[in-house]
Amino acid sequence: MGSRADGPRTSGHVTGKMAVFPWHSRNRNYKAEFASCRLEAVPLEFGDYHPLKPITVTESKTKKVNRKGSTSSTSSSSSSSVVDPLSSVLDGTDPLSMFAATADPVALAAATDSSRRKRDRDDNSVVGSDFEPWANKRGEILARYTTTEKLSINLFMGSEKGKAGTATLAMSEKVRTRLEELDDFEEGSQKELLNLTQQDYVNRIEELNQSLKDAWASDQKVKALKIVIQCSKLLSDTSVIQFYPSKFVLITDILDTFGKLVYERIFSMCVDNRSVLPDHFSPENANDTAKETCLNWFFKIASIRELIPRFYVEASILKCNKFLSKTGISECLPRLTCMIRGIGDPLVSVYARAYLCRVGMEVAPHLKETLNKNFFDFLLTFKQIHGDTVQNQLVVQGVELPSYLPLYPPAMDWIFQCISYHAPEALLTEMMERCKKLGNNALLLNSVMSAFRAEFIATRSMDFIGMIKECDESGFPKHLLFRSLGLNLALADPPESDRLQILNEAWKVITKLKNPQDYINCAEVWVEYTCKHFTKREVNTVLADVIKHMTPDRAFEDSYPQLQLIIKKVIAHFHDFSVLFSVEKFLPFLDMFQKESVRVEVCKCIMDAFIKHQQEPTKDPVILNALLHVCKTMHDSVNALTLEDEKRMLSYLINGFIKMVSFGRDFEQQLSFYVESRSMFCNLEPVLVQLIHSVNRLAMETRKLMKGNHSRKTAAFVRVRSQDKDCRTSNSSALFSLQACVAYCFITIPSLAGIFTRLNLYLHSGQVALANQCLSQADAFFKAAISLIPEVPKMINIDGKMRPSESFLLEFLCNFFSTLLIVPDHPEHGVLFLVRELLNVIQDYTWEDNSDEKIRIYTCVLHLLSAMSQETYLYHIDKVDSNDSLYGGDSKFLAENNKLCETVMAQILEHLKTLAKDEALKRQSSLGLSFFNSILAHGDLRNNKLNQLSVNLWHLAQRHGCADTRTMVKTLEYIKKQSKQPDMTHLTELALRLPLQTRT
Repeated sequence: MGSRADGPRTSGHVTGKMAVFPWHSRNRNYKAEFASCRLEAVPLEFGDYHPLKPITVTESKTKKVNRKGSTSSTSSSSSSSVVDPLSSVLDGTDPLSMFAATADPVALAAATDSSRRKRDRDDNSVVGSDFEPWANKRGEILARYTTTEKLSINLFMGSEKGKAGTATLAMSEKVRTRLEELDDFEEGSQKELLNLTQQDYVNRIEELNQSLKDAWASDQKVKALKIVIQCSKLLSDTSVIQFYPSKFVLITDILDTFGKLVYERIFSMCVDNRSVLPDHFSPENANDTAKETCLNWFFKIASIRELIPRFYVEASILKCNKFLSKTGISECLPRLTCMIRGIGDPLVSVYARAYLCRVGMEVAPHLKETLNKNFFDFLLTFKQIHGDTVQNQLVVQGVELPSYLPLYPPAMDWIFQCISYHAPEALLTEMMERCKKLGNNALLLNSVMSAFRAEFIATRSMDFIGMIKECDESGFPKHLLFRSLGLNLALADPPESDRLQILNEAWKVITKLKNPQDYINCAEVWVEYTCKHFTKREVNTVLADVIKHMTPDRAFEDSYPQLQLIIKKVIAHFHDFSVLFSVEKFLPFLDMFQKESVRVEVCKCIMDAFIKHQQEPTKDPVILNALLHVCKTMHDSVNALTLEDEKRMLSYLINGFIKMVSFGRDFEQQLSFYVESRSMFCNLEPVLVQLIHSVNRLAMETRKLMKGNHSRKTAAFVRVRSQDKDCRTSNSSALFSLQACVAYCFITIPSLAGIFTRLNLYLHSGQVALANQCLSQADAFFKAAISLIPEVPKMINIDGKMRPSESFLLEFLCNFFSTLLIVPDHPEHGVLFLVRELLNVIQDYTWEDNSDEKIRIYTCVLHLLSAMSQETYLYHIDKVDSNDSLYGGDSKFLAENNKLCETVMAQILEHLKTLAKDEALKRQSSLGLSFFNSILAHGDLRNNKLNQLSVNLWHLAQRHGCADTRTMVKTLEYIKKQSKQPDMTHLTELALRLPLQTRT
C-alpha cells in the first residue's frame, strides 16, 4: 500500500516563480460568518397563521351573483381572519353550488329523482368490473384449441345478377331486388376453400371481417348481411371438431362487428338537429325512421331459412330491440332460447347457448330467468353426448371421448359464469342437486366449481369431494376435478375442522397419477393450500412427493413453469427464511431447475422475497449458506452477452443480501464474509463497490468499538483492574480488523473497471482511513487516486452514451480538495506534498481544446490554499492533527502556501489572456468575474497589487459588453454591504473603483 516515507514525484511545473501578482489570503472568522448567514428568528405569537394549523372553514352566504363580471357581495363570519382558498368547496360557494342554489326547487327535485332512477337502472342493466369479460377468455381459447388437420370454408354468396343499373330503379323495385338477393343465397354459386391450414383459416376469417366493414362503409348493406349469414353457417360444421371452440371465437367476432354496425346506424337515425338521444333511452325517444329501419332488419333476418344462421344473426342485433319496445329484449331472449332446442348437435347447441348468454349479459344481465333456462335446457340434452349420433361422429373423425369432452368447458364455463354472477348461495345448492341427479357428471361438476364464488365452494369442500369420488372417470378424469377444487381453496378457506381431511383426500388421488404432466398440474395447485394451512412438515412431505414424481426420466424438464409456480407459492407463505431453508427438501427441489435461464429466474424470485420480507440482519449459517449458493448461481450466469439491465438487477439482489448480513461485534467474521463474497461475485462491479462501502462502514464500527473500550477501561481502571487485559485484547483484535479492512479496500479497488468509480472509492476509503487515524494508509489511497487521474479518458460511457469526462473530473477534484484541507503533511516529505503532486498531475493532463475546466480547477485550488492559510481550519477529524495544528501559523509554511497561490494565479491569468479572441470573449468575461469573486471571498484586498488585480478583472468582465448587467449590479451591492462590516471597511474604496458599464 505504500508508506508515509515515500517521497513525492519531482516536477517543476507549478513550483517555479511564475507569479505576477502576490497573493495574500484574508483571515477568516468562520464562526462570525456562520452567525451572519443564519436566518433571523422571528417569534411566532399564539393565533398567528401557520401552514400546519388546522384549516378553518369559513361560513359564507351569497347575497348576489352578478352576470356582467362584477364581484358578488357576501357576508361571512369566521373564527380566523385567514381564509383557506380551498375551503370554499366545503361551504357551498363553488360555481356548481351557486347554479344549484338559483335553480327551480321542483326541477331540481325532479332531476334528483331521475338521476336516482337512472342509477338504479344502471346497477341492474350493466355488469360490474368483477365480471370477467369475454375478451379475457378469447385469447386463451384460440391458443388452446388448435389443430394440424386441413380446414375448409364453404360460402354461398349468391349470384351477381341484379347489380347493374340498381341506381336507376324505383324504390319499390329496389326493395324487390334486395329481397331477391336474399332469396338467391341457396341458388347462387358456391365458393369452397379447401386444404387450409389453421393460420390460413384464421386469415380468411379476418378477411371476411374486413370485407364486412368495407361493404358497410360503401353502403352495401345486403352484401354485409350475406357475409354474416354465410359465416354463421360455418358454425354448423363440426368436421374438424377439435378446432370448433376457436372457430366459434372467430365467427362470433364477425357477428359482434355486425351487431355493433347495425345498432350504431339505427342510433344515428335518432339524432337530428333538435335533440340528441341519451345513452339510456326508451322506445318513445326513437323516431319513426329508426323504428322502421330496425323492423326492416329483423324482417330480413326472419327470412333466413336455416336455423343456425337465423339464430346467430338475430342474437347479434338483440340490443336493437330497445328501439322498438321496452319488453322487446325480455320477449326475444326466451324465444331464442327455445330456438336452440332445434339444434341437434350438443356441441353446437352449447356454444349457441354460450353466445346467447353473452349477448344477454351485455344488454340485460338482470334477466336471470333466461340464463337459468339455458342451463336447465342444456342439462336435459347433456345425455346426448353419450348417444349414438355423437359417438358415431367421433369414430368417423378418430376422436376419443377424453379428447372430445374438453371441447365443452369454454362454453359451459361461460354459461355458469353468467348464471353465478351475483347469484345467491342457494343457487349453488340447486346446481349441486341437479348434478347429483345426472350421476355427478364430472364435466358439469367441474364447470360448477369453476363458476361459483370460491367462498361458496370452500364451505362445501367435503360435499364436493364426496361427489368427486362418485363421478365416473370416463372422459373426464377426477384429478381435473381436484385441481378445480384446489383453485377455489387457494382463494377461500374451508372450515378448519375439515382442512387436514381435505388435503389427505386430494393427495391420495394426486399421488397415484402416473402421467407427470397430469401430476404436476394438480400438485402445483395444492401446494398453495398446503403452505397456507399447514406447517413446514407437511410442506416438506409435498415437496418430497413432487421430487419423487418429477425426477424419473427427467420429467421436470417439461414442467419448469409449474415447478416455478410451486417455488413462488412456497416463498410467498414462508417469510421466515430460517424456517424455509430448514425444510429438508427445499434445496433438493431447487436442484431440479437445471436449465440455466430458469434456474436464474427462480433464484431471483428467492432473493427478491428475501429482500422484501427479511426485516432484521442475520448471521444464521443456514440462511447464509443457502443464499450464498443462490447468489452464486445468479452471478455465474453473467457472460459477455448479458444485458446491462440484467446485470443491474442481479447486482441489486446480491447487494440486498450483503446488506442484511451482520455478525454483530464479531468483526473478523464479518470481514471473512466480505472476503468470501469478493471471490464469489468478482464479475459484478456494483457488488464489489457495495462490498467496499460495507468494509468501510465496518472499519468505522471497529473504531467506535476501540474508542468505547478505551473509555470503559479508563472509567473502570481503579475498581476493576482485570478489565484492562480484556480491553487490550479486544482493542488488539479490533485494530487488526481495522487494518484488514483498509487492506481489503486497497486490494479490491484496482479490480474495478469504471475509472471514476475507482477514483471516488479511493477518496472515500482514504477518508475512512483518515478518520481512523491510519495516516500512512490514507496517504496511500490519496496517492493512488492522484496517480489514476492521468488515465481518465476524454469520453466516458454514461447510460449507453459517450459524454465528455471533464465535468465529472472537476466534481471529483473539488471533493478531493475538501479532503486535502485536513490531511496532515508527512514530516519526511515537503510542505503540502499531496497538493503539489495533484497540481503536477493537473498540469500534465491533456485538456480538451476550448475547455475552461482546468482553470476552474485552479480556482478551486486557490480556495483550498486560502483555507489552509488560516490559523484554525473550518473543520477537523477527531484525533487527527491537521496542518493548522502542526505548523501553528509558521511563516515558512505560509510563505510556501503563498508561492503556490501565486503560481496558480499565474496559470489562471495566462489562460484569460488566451481568450482575447472574438469567439472566446464571453468565456473570458465569465471566467474573469468568477476569478474576481474568488479574490473577493478569499484574498486580502488591503494589498494594493491584489486590489488592483481585482479592479482589472472587474473591467475585463465588462469589456465588450459580454457581462450580465444584473449579476454585476448584485455583486457590487454585495461589496457595498460587506464594506459596512467592522473589518471590511477597505471595501468602500474598492467599490468606488468598480464602475458599471452600460450597453449603448
